[in-house]
Amino acid sequence: MIRSILYATDLGLYAPYVLQHALQLAQAHNAKLHVVHAVEPMGLFAESVLQTYVDASVLEQLRENGLGVVMNSIEQRVLEAFREDVTEGIEDLSPLHGVRVVQGDPPQVILDEAEQLGVDLVVIGSHSHGHSLHSSLGRTAARLLQLSQVPVYLVPMLQHRLA
Repeated sequence: MIRSILYATDLGLYAPYVLQHALQLAQAHNAKLHVVHAVEPMGLFAESVLQTYVDASVLEQLRENGLGVVMNSIEQRVLEAFREDVTEGIEDLSPLHGVRVVQGDPPQVILDEAEQLGVDLVVIGSHSHGHSLHSSLGRTAARLLQLSQVPVYLVPMLQHRLA
């Protein structure tokens, strides 16, 4: 029985398409829908540039406070984008029970969220819109299929149908 679903989004070009699948599954099973978006950690280059221009105490304060503000801002933008999509074919957001933006390695963030929430299903796109047509799976999708403790619903991207 599916009572809770986690939709992991990259917020890419096909995110609304994958969201439609997640919402339809949630509605069909009368399940709660949780959304997670993973933000990659800041790279070494960006970190070194910041260290050059900002002293250590300001940088630490930025890490502690600024990151939370940025994450909250992204969460609000995701919710706004979903509401806009309601008018573009997605009819009902009532199964949606929250959006989380978490910094970390995307496959690990998704696995951790799935475990923490105790979901029965993970919904993802087959790969990000940036991958070539020749790769069948993106890195995140491949890792989730290998490591997930719950079933993974994999939505193929539209661009493969055009090739």
